[in-house]
Amino acid sequence: MQTKAVHPMGNDTDTTQLLEPAAPAGAAVVGRSPETPTAGNTAALNATKESLEDYTLRFAPRSYRKWSAGVVATSALGGIAYLADFSIGANIGISYGTVNAILGILVAAVVIFATGFPLAYYAARYNIDLDLITRGSGFGYYGSVVTNVIFATFTFIFFALEGSIMAQGLELGLGIPQWLGYAASTVIIIPLVIYGMNTLAKLQVWTTPLWLLLMVVPVGYLLISHPESIDSFFAYTGASGDGGPDLASVMLAAGVCLSLMAQIAEQIDYLRFMPPRTDANRGAWWHAVILAGPGWVIFGAIKQTVGLFIAIYLIATLDPAASATANEPVHQFLGVYQEMMPAWLAMTLAVVLVVISQIKINVTNAYSGSLAWTNSFTRITKTYPGRMVFVVVNLLIALVLMEANMFDFLNTILGFYANCAMAWVVTVASDIAINKYLLKISPKVPEFRRGMLYAVNPVGFVSMLASAGVSIAVFFGAFGTSIQPYSPIFAVGLALVLPPMLAIATRGRFYLRRTDDGIDVPLFDADGNPSDTKLLCHVTGLEFERPDMVRSAQDAPDGGPQYVSSLALSTDKTGELVLPSQR
Repeated sequence: MQTKAVHPMGNDTDTTQLLEPAAPAGAAVVGRSPETPTAGNTAALNATKESLEDYTLRFAPRSYRKWSAGVVATSALGGIAYLADFSIGANIGISYGTVNAILGILVAAVVIFATGFPLAYYAARYNIDLDLITRGSGFGYYGSVVTNVIFATFTFIFFALEGSIMAQGLELGLGIPQWLGYAASTVIIIPLVIYGMNTLAKLQVWTTPLWLLLMVVPVGYLLISHPESIDSFFAYTGASGDGGPDLASVMLAAGVCLSLMAQIAEQIDYLRFMPPRTDANRGAWWHAVILAGPGWVIFGAIKQTVGLFIAIYLIATLDPAASATANEPVHQFLGVYQEMMPAWLAMTLAVVLVVISQIKINVTNAYSGSLAWTNSFTRITKTYPGRMVFVVVNLLIALVLMEANMFDFLNTILGFYANCAMAWVVTVASDIAINKYLLKISPKVPEFRRGMLYAVNPVGFVSMLASAGVSIAVFFGAFGTSIQPYSPIFAVGLALVLPPMLAIATRGRFYLRRTDDGIDVPLFDADGNPSDTKLLCHVTGLEFERPDMVRSAQDAPDGGPQYVSSLALSTDKTGELVLPSQR
């Protein structure tokens, strides 16, 4: 049976067998001849068939990763076309003034870049997503479920934010009531997400040129035709003070921007398809990982600053009363378009920009969110319900947020969520950078396979809960209003120091349940890249690459070894395939 292999980069020319492409010339295949799959493996087969599309719940095999480093990086950066940055920049600027807003943006950008780097490197080097990285970086096989929920929350919060922006555009341009616009912005996404990443990739490719044109041209026009707007921009004091630098205001602004920290998970969804790193492509490989990984925040910071710049132009130059809507991207771009062209054309282009941007990002939010929910549900229940169930769940949650008018409480919602996102991402980054490389307590090679990991590792799990809990309490004023603005410092600081402290205290004993996966074939090739040797999964009768496999606890009828894929193992309800722990 042949099925199309589909990829976020939009390449739909390759074909694959039921689960993976046939082994390339020269690649070894280890295992017995396929027999009738093990009884009761329906869940495993359903999960593996659907994961054909882009290897969503598992290791990305080398036989599928045919794209250059540059193509992967370009595709990854195409996913940050959202307009939420413009609203975030405008909101913090209107609240705290230009100087404090810019300093807050810079603080957040530095933290996001520094913590995103080790995560991006591990995704590209070992070809696994952030959930799989998290499992082996201090959380354990089931402990990382809570971080999947955090990521799913990120997707529906920002889906709701972008949907609200689209509804604002539809109301302004077409007179559609916002409550109906919220529903329309949700329903329109469903048919696009049904067909997965192939449809999404085509959508991204065809809409990007128009999106860039509509967004870049008005900003350039404003800078050239109204140079005085630059002076107004830096002189803007905001609603909370005299505009001078204030540490509390800077940290409040940074806290809102840091809500975007979980964006690295979506960047990693692309980076895991990086080609193997070799001497020939080393330079291009590193450039792609840095630019498309933590480097996304450079573009995000620019968009936040531009959103603030346009909002201040509307308030200071055109109409002081515009502050009520200057944080809405449709009003931001409409105001600039009207300076350039007739009103009817300005309105049309502003609505088109908002709708295109909302669709571009929300198809990704809906898709990624459904994967996060599915991953968690499958791991806990050992049942694979199908991704579309959680597409609907994620969109319904987002719709409730929109109908509750979350846009009016944007700073509070994002500031609260930032504490959870920071606790997760910084904890994982700390485990990689400090526990793996500096202290060498955490195993350097990431592990994600069931049976190889303990259910919960207190090093990461407790660190994340403690840092998130304390920082959220600070955020809501539990320790007094004087330190309330500094919740990001508590989130980042605790998540940075607790993992090494707990790793030392536990002597690293909760990282690996087993140190031997029972397979004699090397895990890596001569260049240190994951091996492309194929092994046969006795549960599904399909071939998987070496890093995705472990020995099964069930021997073959003749007493020989059998192997099982990590995805099939995740749906094993009996536990009979899981190897015993090693003491």
